Amino acid sequence: MDTTTLMLSLLFGTIGMGFLMYGKNAGRVIPISVGLCLMVCPYFISNVAFMLTVCIPLMAAPFVIRGA
Repeated sequence: MDTTTLMLSLLFGTIGMGFLMYGKNAGRVIPISVGLCLMVCPYFISNVAFMLTVCIPLMAAPFVIRGA
């Protein structure tokens, strides 16, 4: 595990925690599930490009789904 992967894992985990806390307080299922996915995904993905490909659309999902 290199420094870039570690820092991206920390970043996405922190953003996931924010989504989880927001979803819990607001009572919304989509931010809760996105938060959990963002916290768990970096444990299983070690490639930086693939991690970015998975986590960035996950972060955008609540805004896209809410806007639809």
